[in-house]
Amino acid sequence: MTGHTQREARSRIDFLDKRRIGWPQEIRRGQTVTENPRQRRTEGPKRIQSPQPAANVRVGPAGWSYADWSGIVYPARKPRGFHEAAYLAEFFDTIEINTSFYQPMRPEHCAQWVMKVSGNPRFLFTAKLWQRFTHEMAANAEDERAVRAGFDVLRQAGKLGAVLLQFPFSFHRTAETEAYLGDLLKRFGDYPLVAEVRHASWNETEFFEMLRECGVGFCNIDQPVIGRSLKPSERATSTVGYVRLHGRRYDTWFSDDPELPASERYNYLYSEDELDPWVQRIRALAGHTKNTFVLTNNHFQGKAVVNALQLLSVLKGAKVKVPEALRQHYPELEKIASQPSGEPTLFPLGRPEPKRK
Repeated sequence: MTGHTQREARSRIDFLDKRRIGWPQEIRRGQTVTENPRQRRTEGPKRIQSPQPAANVRVGPAGWSYADWSGIVYPARKPRGFHEAAYLAEFFDTIEINTSFYQPMRPEHCAQWVMKVSGNPRFLFTAKLWQRFTHEMAANAEDERAVRAGFDVLRQAGKLGAVLLQFPFSFHRTAETEAYLGDLLKRFGDYPLVAEVRHASWNETEFFEMLRECGVGFCNIDQPVIGRSLKPSERATSTVGYVRLHGRRYDTWFSDDPELPASERYNYLYSEDELDPWVQRIRALAGHTKNTFVLTNNHFQGKAVVNALQLLSVLKGAKVKVPEALRQHYPELEKIASQPSGEPTLFPLGRPEPKRK
């Protein structure tokens, strides 16, 4: 990153640090539930071989509905009845539902997704809480009923692994924000919750103790470490372990350039060397949790799926099934693919050898 870009990033951080978050005058209080609901398995008619790095670790991408995945992650010509979640469930044991962040999930859609992934009995969804609760702080009782309607369909089917409360970098730890978060955890305490914060002001013993007392998991993240950003960790505060990899685009992470596509923040492919420390952290988390979820959020042109497969292969200590379209675009997947390529490639597989002088 150039000195000019670094100055812009620091300026952006200073701006965010000075922002004040408005809070509703009244915060609705709910019941505290100390135990998460018992998970029940839903088995479908078609059984597929489940990728299994460890009994309690599930790896997968964050989201599945991206226009630039067509022809890269998914086949360019999709067969009749094709569904993205069903396709990904052939390779992964989890997907993070992204649409629930933008609006409440419709119960009928959730029921359809449960059916689509039923071929993989190990599969569990995770889902984000609606941004009205985590970013706007303006949710009311009707909003809560709306989000619960979708969550409950997944929970009743035994397919809800976690509900993620994703807060922005501007959500700093203060007496007000800590009180708001505490009330929110109680409000949704009957779900297996995970909290994601990104500002280093939350890196305090009192905060982690609050999560433990509420039975809430902590989201360990990989993000561009700019200013007071949280650094990578391997912390477990409940029976649910959670990891999210956002990529390391330092030049675009805090950019407010209106001409820059939002997807550029996630245009990053982790190298094997960058993933190795996370393999160790994931294994450590798995040793202290009942279920650990690893989600790759660097979704630009399917890079999240590439890195998820690479993590899965290392965690399993074996080759894995790789989507055919994806391996044509990312030749580095050939060495972890468990099956030979079904299509001829336009370019030689692997990276070109340097010319000898």
